Amino acid sequence: MLARLRYNLDFMPSPVPDQPGLLVRDSYKYSDVTLIIPPVLVETLQCFDGQHSELDLRSELVRLTGQLQVSDIANNLVDTLSRSGFLENQVFEELRAAREREFAESPIREPAHIGTAYPVEPEELRAVMREYMGENAASNGTGGLRGIAAPHVSPEGGWQSYRAAYRNLNATHRERTFVILGTSHYGQPERFGLTRKSYVTPLGEARVNERLFAELSSQPAAILEDYCHSIEHSIEFQVLFLQWLYGPEISILPVLCGSFAQSIYHGGMPEDDEGVKSFLATLGGIAARESDRLFWVLGVDMAHMGRRYGDAFVATADRGEMTEVGARDAKRIAAMGNGSADDFWNQVQENHDDLKWCGSSPIYTFLRAVPEARGHP
Repeated sequence: MLARLRYNLDFMPSPVPDQPGLLVRDSYKYSDVTLIIPPVLVETLQCFDGQHSELDLRSELVRLTGQLQVSDIANNLVDTLSRSGFLENQVFEELRAAREREFAESPIREPAHIGTAYPVEPEELRAVMREYMGENAASNGTGGLRGIAAPHVSPEGGWQSYRAAYRNLNATHRERTFVILGTSHYGQPERFGLTRKSYVTPLGEARVNERLFAELSSQPAAILEDYCHSIEHSIEFQVLFLQWLYGPEISILPVLCGSFAQSIYHGGMPEDDEGVKSFLATLGGIAARESDRLFWVLGVDMAHMGRRYGDAFVATADRGEMTEVGARDAKRIAAMGNGSADDFWNQVQENHDDLKWCGSSPIYTFLRAVPEARGHP
């Protein structure tokens, strides 16, 4: 049997005009390879499901190409996918083990999106951040603020929203530990990814609050030194903006919140899972005890709609289907502002979260941990 094609790869139409086909890359970054599968070969990928043999692949190639001599094409395709780490076989297992070992042994969390989402050089980055945020980005902040919800989209695409969120902070928040609850795009459901590694950006090194890390790390739902931290952007971008405001040596507690998929698809509440319940209770205890020594930052996005996300329609804000989406988003935001975790989660569960919010679990985690908080858009 042919090895199975990994389910957690990224697939998209090739963006290269003179190389049409299907672009395949590894979102987990176990492999650095990017492939473009020619159009004639795209259908053959269905043979890599663990149920088809090499003979099946050759038969499919004969049908697609009209050629009888396809052994070289078949062998090259299998070899290329395997060497790239795109098949569930020994090559991939070795790649994964090496990457995860590398992250575990590193004393710091290296920046994963440097050079693509933001500049490499510190001075160039500072210039870009000044353009995004202005010279006095935190000057509009007021007292009594417990936290903010900010996007985790690329800063270039969402800088207006980042600025609107981070301009609510002021100088009094500088000495707090920033509890950053980020969406875990790649992590296990019903689990929380932790790391004690400092987050490094071109602006400097943000250190993890070891005491609070140790307290959360005892929880059965916690994944310690979660490899997902090494590739995730939902926390990295928040660190960047916090360092811009307060300098590099801020204190952070980064927590990646896995999806509460069991609850979304099978009913009940997230804390029906005993591990989730215990983690939320411990985090809530920390929130109550530490109070104003903490500041909460939620790295979240909301509805993901349109053809890019599997819908049958083109998504244009405030038009067609998006009118209803906007109204439903507003209801969820109102539930967040009222501090109503139950109401918020009931809405998330509608149609198994057909709005595809990319931030439901961090938001719910915050609402349970800080139930007295109230907010506004």
